[in-house]
Amino acid sequence: MASPARLTLDPAFRIAPVEPRLFGSFVEHMGRCVYTGVFEPGHPAADADGFRTDVLELTRELGVTLVRYPGGNFVSNYQWEDGVGPVEDRPPRLDLAWRSLESNRFGLGEFMAWAGKAGVEPMMALNLGTRGVADALRLVEYANYPGGTRMSELRRAHGADKPYDIRLWCLGNELDGPWQLGHKTAAEYGRLAAETARALKRFDPGLSLVACGSSNSGMPTFAGWEAEVLEAAYDMVDYVSLHAYYDPSDGDVDSFLASASDMDHMIRSIAATADHVGAKLRNPRRIDLSFDEWNVWYQSRFKGESSLEWAEAPRLIEDTYDVTDAVVVGSLLIALLRNADRVKIACQAQLANVIAPIRTEPGGPAWRQTIFHPFALTARHARGEVLRVEPEGPVISTARYGEAPAIWATATHDDATGEIALFVVNRDRHGPCRLDVELRAPVRPVEHLEITDDDLSAANTADSPDRVTPRPGSGLRMNGHRAELTLPPVSWTIVRFAPESPQE
Repeated sequence: MASPARLTLDPAFRIAPVEPRLFGSFVEHMGRCVYTGVFEPGHPAADADGFRTDVLELTRELGVTLVRYPGGNFVSNYQWEDGVGPVEDRPPRLDLAWRSLESNRFGLGEFMAWAGKAGVEPMMALNLGTRGVADALRLVEYANYPGGTRMSELRRAHGADKPYDIRLWCLGNELDGPWQLGHKTAAEYGRLAAETARALKRFDPGLSLVACGSSNSGMPTFAGWEAEVLEAAYDMVDYVSLHAYYDPSDGDVDSFLASASDMDHMIRSIAATADHVGAKLRNPRRIDLSFDEWNVWYQSRFKGESSLEWAEAPRLIEDTYDVTDAVVVGSLLIALLRNADRVKIACQAQLANVIAPIRTEPGGPAWRQTIFHPFALTARHARGEVLRVEPEGPVISTARYGEAPAIWATATHDDATGEIALFVVNRDRHGPCRLDVELRAPVRPVEHLEITDDDLSAANTADSPDRVTPRPGSGLRMNGHRAELTLPPVSWTIVRFAPESPQE
């Protein structure tokens, strides 16, 4: 065993409150995320609206608080009017983003009804790729104005008497990317974002608006894009977006396990860029971050949109996740929490079937992928304030990120209950690691769970849906107000501590 790592848990070392919006997800009209994912009329588990109740139950169990819709690349050529009104009158369209046939049987009204049943906040994306300011205003009026105007009365005629009152809007999607329909330069997008935001804020100053940031940290315009966009739109927007997907390409498992190093660097870089623009403009406002697409995605296996055949709701990018993927997802959640002072919104992409924690079969079962579990446990137990946790100890060497800490951790403290939750990843593939935890609070352990397996390629399938689940940990020993934790190789662990009772 390598030399032990150590960290201190002190409720006084606070970073920021845990924002409920950190546990968001994403539903895009892509592959089978919508059709035979969340929506499948005629399925044995479908309700009267055609929503799969098994998927609804898993969504609630996952702890999702927010869902971004309807894209993604899909939104940049989407005409939202096609998805409202009587279903029999809705026109089928070609989705040029994913070369799919879109029936429009599921649209804004269906999404809002589903969101209500799932208990999630809607995050709506606007088409600023092939459309613009006027269309955005029509959609917001349709969705949010009570009545008495053309668009609000149209909504009421479609069966929604009360406004949807959507508070959070994305000003387009990934418009820095040449793959995006309506791709723009930073100057072009910055002006469009500013003008759209100005119009929306005039409609309702209380709307929260997200400007497009870079599609990933490898873009040649990374950070420069954000700087130019924010110089144009700083006064009008509330957040700038970040997107990142991680892939164990070329068999480089050590770099894959250290993916959170890139996420952490990306967050710090864009926060610094936003602050630089604010200082340059002498503007005291602070722009926060919306990490509204993130996940593990085996992009190296995807041959690109041009390789796709035209089809309706095809099986597209349905990655099957293993134990290593679950550990990486757990580490990315830790990175988001560690940066909770700047990241206020995050959406794991996507919810069902497409690079998703939930998988389904048409007419068949729904089940939890391995990556479901670290998300669900983090969403359930990360409460109160994020604590500053700085592990010291051994490192692993990676080709992509240099030396990375073998132990990656964060913790939260809930003032209301006194509970502390510690979330830890051991990235080392070669052996267990001991972690010594100094507890500067009178607490005792009440739960210890870990996700690991002797077979790191183990996965959950329709035939074996519970092959990988969180299991009770065995490597925890208390020594006064010090915890000694033995972490298996390639593992994600949660330890919950509760206040000691008076007799203790």
